[in-house]
Amino acid sequence: MITIKDIAKLAGVSPSTVSRVISNHPRISTETSLKVKQIMKELNYHPNIMAKSLVSKTTQTLGIMLPRPAEELFQNYFFGELLRGIITLATRNNYELLLTTETSSDDELHAISRLVHGRRVDGILLLGSKRDDPIISFLEEEAFPFVLIGRSEAHPNAPMVDNDNVQTAYDATQHLIAQGHTRIGFVSGPPEITLSHDRMRGYQKALAEAELHANRDWIVEGEFLQESGFRAMSLFMSLPDRPTAIVVIDDNVAFGVLRALAELGYQVPEDISVVSFNNIALSELASPPLSSIDIGTYQLGYTAVQVLLKIISGEPQTHNPVIIPHRLIVRESSLYSKAKSSLS
Repeated sequence: MITIKDIAKLAGVSPSTVSRVISNHPRISTETSLKVKQIMKELNYHPNIMAKSLVSKTTQTLGIMLPRPAEELFQNYFFGELLRGIITLATRNNYELLLTTETSSDDELHAISRLVHGRRVDGILLLGSKRDDPIISFLEEEAFPFVLIGRSEAHPNAPMVDNDNVQTAYDATQHLIAQGHTRIGFVSGPPEITLSHDRMRGYQKALAEAELHANRDWIVEGEFLQESGFRAMSLFMSLPDRPTAIVVIDDNVAFGVLRALAELGYQVPEDISVVSFNNIALSELASPPLSSIDIGTYQLGYTAVQVLLKIISGEPQTHNPVIIPHRLIVRESSLYSKAKSSLS
């Protein structure tokens, strides 16, 4: 059986130097590191992570609390791009990822408790937050390293990586107002989610500044699923006084909006304009191509890992929350000058 001592002897270095190479210690020269890693590769040597963890009291593993339910998560392309950013930097720093999801708030809290008290991970990433989240309370009480991708109203000092979601929705709504629309609806997400609340505020702020009426009949709450968008359009288009433009909380939901409008015989943007969020890769392939706010989804995940690793290493946080910039990508779904709608 190959050991660290065997690697050290062949490389002409001490066993402690080999251990530092394995741990990516910054004081080891690139030349030495490459030499040791080449010998490890040639001998097909893999470090004993469990033994290493016992010595270092670290696991080299990050936990990820996935939003529930998991089947909905993987229907939404946003989370795939978010996880891509997380995986990229975690892997680059030799961290494994442990994903967990549960079916209720109590089960989620128990799952996090097991990870923390069992010392199975070095830190935890939370992918989204409810407006009052007991998981954040627990992690703060335990002084356990974590980062929230999102915003917490009840825990303003929690480490967070987010967009300015009030501003994103404000910009999306302002774009439709600039196109001449005065009857603008909003397809929101679950009301207990902070993201839904913030984007609702941005939508309402833009309408108020333009002195436009925020009709309650033009606001529908749902899940982050295509079916929610489909149902919302079935409701909107049955109203005697219909909106001529829609802000949709998520691209995945917007695909359901477009499908419903097509099945009902309406044209986008001629009959109704649509703007959404996330700018996933399929947005420009939609029919018509979907105007969307690019929130830097990959960067959200990547930056969250950056912040978490700094917390784990004991580095002080210089900025909180970390805000990832956004930009509106205008495509055909919202470009219909001065709202020349057949619904007017």
